[in-house]
Amino acid sequence: MIELSQVTKTFGEGETAVRAVDDLSFRVPRGAFWAIMGPSGSGKSTVLHLIAGLTPPTSGSILIDGFDMARATEAEAAALRRRRVGYILQTFNLLPFLTAEENVAMPLVLDGVRDGEIPGRVGEVLELVRMSHRAKHKPTELSGGEQQLIAIARSLVVKPSVLLADEPTGSLDRSRGRDFMGLLREVNDVTGVTVLLVTHDPVFATYGDKVLRMVDGKLDQEVELTEPPVPSRAAASS
Repeated sequence: MIELSQVTKTFGEGETAVRAVDDLSFRVPRGAFWAIMGPSGSGKSTVLHLIAGLTPPTSGSILIDGFDMARATEAEAAALRRRRVGYILQTFNLLPFLTAEENVAMPLVLDGVRDGEIPGRVGEVLELVRMSHRAKHKPTELSGGEQQLIAIARSLVVKPSVLLADEPTGSLDRSRGRDFMGLLREVNDVTGVTVLLVTHDPVFATYGDKVLRMVDGKLDQEVELTEPPVPSRAAASS
C-alpha cells in the first residue's frame, strides 16, 4: 500500500524556488496497478523519487505499508528500497561485466542474503519474466527488450511489496513496449505486488487499473479503468 498525504516538494529557495509536487494526496491499495501521466515537468518522476526515499519531501507524509518514508533516515530509506521497493527505470543500469543472473542476484548479495538461498530466488524471477534461457548471457549479448526484462527480474528478486516503474518502455520500440507492459501486468496479477507506473503513453497507461493525471505538481484527474486492453499471459494460459 502506498499513501501520500499533503505531500509537497520544493526545489530551490526564494524567487528561483520550484514546487515540483504541490499538496499531493492519493492512496494506492495493496496489489493495485496504477499509472501516473502528465506533461513533462508535471512532477511524475519526482513522485516516484519521493516514494522510493531518493529525495525527501518538503512537507507531508509518504506511507509504504505503514512506514513513513518522509521521516526515514538515509539508512532506513536504503534498507526499505533493498527489501520492499523495486524500481525500474528507462535505462536498464545492468553491470556489463556480470551475467544476467549475476545482475539479478546483486540486490540479494548487497543485502547479505545467504548464498544458498540466492540461486533459487534468482531462478524463480528469471522464469517469471521468461529469461531463464538467457541467464548466463551478459548485457551486451541481450537486446534492449531482454535487458529490460532482466531489470524487472532484478527489481522482483527482493520480493518487494511495491514496484515503481519510471517510463520503463522509453527505450523500447512499440512492439517490445507492448510485450513489456503485458508482462508487467502479469507480474502484478501473479505476485500481487503494488505497481505504480509513470508513462507518457496513454495506451500503456491503460494496462493499469487507474490513471492519475498530474499538471504542475498537482493531481488534475483520476480515471478508473475496468480492465487492461489485452489479457495478461497468466490469464491467457489459465
